[in-house]
Amino acid sequence: MTTLAIELKPNSHPLPAAEREARLANPGFGRFFTDNMVTIRWTEGRGWHDAQLVPYGPLELDPANMTLHYAQEIFEGLKAYRQPDGTVALFRPERNALRFQHSARTLAMPELPVETFIAACDALVAQDIDWVPPHGGESSLYLRPFMIAAEVGLGVRPANEYLFVIIASPAGAYFEGGVKPVSIWISQDRVRAVPGGMGDAKTGGNYAASLLAQAEAAREGCAQVAYLDAVERKWVEELGGMNLYFVYGDRIVTPSLTGSLLEGVTRDSLLTVARDLGYQAEEARVSIDQWREDTANGTLTEVFACGTAAVITPVGSVKTKDGAWTQGDGAPGPVTMRLREQLLAIQTGNAVDPHGWRHTVA
Repeated sequence: MTTLAIELKPNSHPLPAAEREARLANPGFGRFFTDNMVTIRWTEGRGWHDAQLVPYGPLELDPANMTLHYAQEIFEGLKAYRQPDGTVALFRPERNALRFQHSARTLAMPELPVETFIAACDALVAQDIDWVPPHGGESSLYLRPFMIAAEVGLGVRPANEYLFVIIASPAGAYFEGGVKPVSIWISQDRVRAVPGGMGDAKTGGNYAASLLAQAEAAREGCAQVAYLDAVERKWVEELGGMNLYFVYGDRIVTPSLTGSLLEGVTRDSLLTVARDLGYQAEEARVSIDQWREDTANGTLTEVFACGTAAVITPVGSVKTKDGAWTQGDGAPGPVTMRLREQLLAIQTGNAVDPHGWRHTVA
């Protein structure tokens, strides 16, 4: 398949170098954005067209834009890391491209070819390469590809026009203070998604559904919310924006994919990394009762959350409406930290890449 050519029309007035460096010194997460973005349009009967790299700026939306009324919107998140030799590599962009296609199918949107998705990421990173933080630590350039309906009109049906966009933002640690355990509130009254719905699509609606429970978690003094399945209300699924892992000594378990939780790229990568390091890594169902009981009897030694933005974050304490418990000794566990260090080493080029996950940007 021929990759759609991207016309380069970069910002003629990029942010001055001194201001850019000041932002890179303390980027936070999602606070600053690079000088440019990529846009590609899709029209029924014509397909994908008008691929351009243009200055970062506002999108003009008609009040009757169908996204605003029927929520046809999907997005992705991936990172570019500065390597020891000064080059820049994306981490597993083909996995994000494939998941983007899955999300598009789920919401009756057109599928962007994998080659075009990666080429658009490459074009933006190559143009704004000075925005990629220097090698060292876990700083990166976070890419946010997304697609929205572009048709104007009212009527409950798939739109006949769409707009694909990629923006980029330098990123430091997702949680302030670096690697420190987070507190989890287990929501027993609210659900994030149901089997047969769109829970395994990366769409804003799933995150909107998590906000009320996340606010509830904050009122309970917790940093994140974990969801149970929507049918039996007993099986642990995922956090509002991350997947979960349970550590039983040398055995690590992540909840099975059920169609109502997101197939995370970091989640998938850790299954492989763990096996490479000699752990028994598997997917299985974990109940809330098992979580509580195995923590009490000491067989469940560590729990951590994972995702593109946060990488790996230890869980230090858990709270439910029926009680609370400390996870292990409340500190980051050795398995959690070993997995975190190994994954970051691969992403940043400090370790060999046996699975070909790093995609070097030309």
